[in-house]
Amino acid sequence: MSVVAFGQWTLPDSPYAMWARGELAEYLRLPDDGTRVEVVGGEFVVSPAPVFPHAAILTDIAEAFAYARFRDPGFSWQAVQAINLDVVEIGDGYIPDLVVLPVETAARSRAAEALHLYPHQLDLVVEVTSKSNAQNDREPVFGRRQQATKWSGYARARVPYHLLVDRDPGRPGVTLFGEPDHLAGTYRTLSAWKFGDVVALPEPFGVEISTELWRPWSD
Repeated sequence: MSVVAFGQWTLPDSPYAMWARGELAEYLRLPDDGTRVEVVGGEFVVSPAPVFPHAAILTDIAEAFAYARFRDPGFSWQAVQAINLDVVEIGDGYIPDLVVLPVETAARSRAAEALHLYPHQLDLVVEVTSKSNAQNDREPVFGRRQQATKWSGYARARVPYHLLVDRDPGRPGVTLFGEPDHLAGTYRTLSAWKFGDVVALPEPFGVEISTELWRPWSD
C-alpha cells in the first residue's frame, strides 16, 4: 500500500534549503518513478506518484484552459502540471498538481529553463486529493497543534485562487478558494460544486470545466 512519509531525519541542511537546491530527493535516494518530495511546514513529505484517475482530472482541467485559448487567441492563461514551487517566504517547497499563470510568464520561465516558479507568478493553484496525503491539501485542522498544510501555505504566499478537487468518498467535490489572508494563512470559500456539475471559474479566467467523469477514490 502506498503511504506518505513525513521526514524528521537529521539532514546536512534544512529540508527547504536542500529542496531548493534540488538535492533532497537524491539525498533520500528516492526512486525515479514519479515519487515526489515536498517541504510542508518545514518538514519533508514523500508521496507516491498519482494514480491514473487523479492524473485524468488534471488533464481535464488543463484541456479546458487549452480549449479556451484555442477559441480565443487573446486568452492570457496557461495551465501547467507538476512544477516546483519555491515558497521561499515560509521556507516550504511544493509540487502543485497544476498551476495557472499568464502565458507570458510561462514563456519566460520556459526560455530561462527555470528550476522553480514562485507564488507571485501564479494566479491559480490546483490540488487533487489522494488517499495517501489528502490532509496536506486541505485546510488545517485546528486543535492542540495547528499543522501547516499546502492550503495554508498557498494563502500565506498570497496565491490569489486555490481550486481543491477532493476525491474522498466521504466529502467529494470541488471548492474554489480566494481572497487569501497571508497573515492568518487562510482563504475564503468562493464557490463549491458536486462531481457531475460544470465548474465555472469566474473572471479573470472565465473557464468551464466538466466534471462528468470525476469520481471519488475507491476504498
